[in-house]
Amino acid sequence: MCGILVKPNKVTKMQKAIGKFVNHPTRTGKQLYDKFYIYVPTQVAKDGTFPFKEGDKVEVEIKGKAVIITKAKN
Repeated sequence: MCGILVKPNKVTKMQKAIGKFVNHPTRTGKQLYDKFYIYVPTQVAKDGTFPFKEGDKVEVEIKGKAVIITKAKN
C-alpha cells in the first residue's frame, strides 16, 4: 500500500479498460524473489461500482483462461 487515496467518482462509468500484469523482482538478502502485480486503470478504480478499496485483501482464482478476483472473506 502506497497511501494514495482513490476516491470513487459516481459520475464516471468506466468498467472496462486495459491494465497490465507486471513483475517487480525484490531482493531479500542475497535472494531475488518475483513479485507480481496487476495494475487496474485509474478510470476503472474510480468507477462508483468498483468493489475494492485500497488495502482490501483479495482472493485470486484461475478459471480456465480467466482470473477471478474477489474480496477475501477475512
